[in-house]
Amino acid sequence: MKIKFQKYQGTGNDFIIINNELLDFPTHNDVLISRLCNRKFGIGSDGLILINPSKHSDYEMLFFNSNGKLGSLCGNGARCSVKFAQENNLIKNEVSFNAFDGNHNAKIINNNVSLSMNNVSKIKTFGKDLFLNTGSPHYVKIVEKIQNFNVVNEGRKIRNSSEFVDEGVNVNFVEIISNSEFVIRTYERGVEDETLSCGTGVTAVALAMYFLKKTNLTTIKVKTRGGVLKVKFSPNNLGFENIILSGNVEMVFSGELEI
Repeated sequence: MKIKFQKYQGTGNDFIIINNELLDFPTHNDVLISRLCNRKFGIGSDGLILINPSKHSDYEMLFFNSNGKLGSLCGNGARCSVKFAQENNLIKNEVSFNAFDGNHNAKIINNNVSLSMNNVSKIKTFGKDLFLNTGSPHYVKIVEKIQNFNVVNEGRKIRNSSEFVDEGVNVNFVEIISNSEFVIRTYERGVEDETLSCGTGVTAVALAMYFLKKTNLTTIKVKTRGGVLKVKFSPNNLGFENIILSGNVEMVFSGELEI
């Protein structure tokens, strides 16, 4: 069976995306998905996304981590899925779709995709660090000299700590440059390595910096290793609402694979 695919990236976070309109992709074959995502023996990506038909929205986004396992929400992947849907004539400039954590809306202006995120109300403290769920679970830790920081070793320790080892957690290290400028590096579960960017991680960091009073801004730019993303939000008595993640995405290449 031959399947067409396209590869997209959002600030260096890259994804294999397939239009699964006939629902014939073998979703339970985690070995296959892992092999396709492998950078040495496959196409190479941080994850694989299926665009499934939906009765209640424009489409359903099904995201798999590069280890082949079904993942939670991927913010950059979701933004890439929106641009894929537009360029494959499934939608126009606005979309409503279902993902792991429920319904999302998005708007497209050229290559910039703005994605609505679900409200965040539960924030847990771990000393000076924070844990919050922005569609995926995230741990946020402030560090200095982030460019020299050992993200993989330190991220792996937290991800495999007794608190998080069962479900896993994405670990975000952030350096405060100013009230309006933050730099982030992320260790992602499922990939089990550092990635160039993480959309839900950027969102978590923006909210965490406001929560910790490191900024009083409600529109924040966060610099990842793959580029800059913007997070806009409204604080409320319970946490945060009206959260929008935005940034550029692009198609890297397209091809055909045989399963």
